[in-house]
Amino acid sequence: MDELAVLDGGKCILQLRGVRPFLSEKYDITKHPNYKYLSDADRRNTFDIEKFLSTKLKVKPEETYDSYEVAVTEELSSV
Repeated sequence: MDELAVLDGGKCILQLRGVRPFLSEKYDITKHPNYKYLSDADRRNTFDIEKFLSTKLKVKPEETYDSYEVAVTEELSSV
């Protein structure tokens, strides 16, 4: 455990399924070409889940759509 505590900050241990854990260099995400799309680079890129979930589709009066009623059975409600 002491070896992990003194591990160089530029290195990491990767543990992938089907492969033995191995030591690797950390990747500097600021060097990636798509870094500009992350919220780390620009706060305007932050995804607001609350805003996304509160958005409702607006149906125009001339649009046709099907409406369904769904009943929940006792079997499904206990899952």
